[in-house]
Amino acid sequence: MSESQEQTPVQKLIGNFLPKMVSLTDDVLFGDVWERTELSKRERSLITVAALIAGGNTEQLSGHLMRAKDNGLTETELKEVITHLAFYAGWPKAMSAIAVAKRVFGEQ
Repeated sequence: MSESQEQTPVQKLIGNFLPKMVSLTDDVLFGDVWERTELSKRERSLITVAALIAGGNTEQLSGHLMRAKDNGLTETELKEVITHLAFYAGWPKAMSAIAVAKRVFGEQ
């Protein structure tokens, strides 16, 4: 925010929220999910893959797709997840995820 722009009351209250959001994402999504013993490795992988797709984070997706397969998710299930997320995450993110999945699944 430039110095010429005045902050709103909410911006003044919360300050720079970006570091807080990054911390929250790390703690809740990639930290907490993996520490929840009530979730199976399969479920944890599914949550992580879905979050990466929804966030458009394709640079980490290939490793997590392989881990998801190692944790019991089939290639068909993972492709279905990507397709279903297209309606929520948007087609551009889903198409990027499909391109990554094709590379990962083609490597076998």
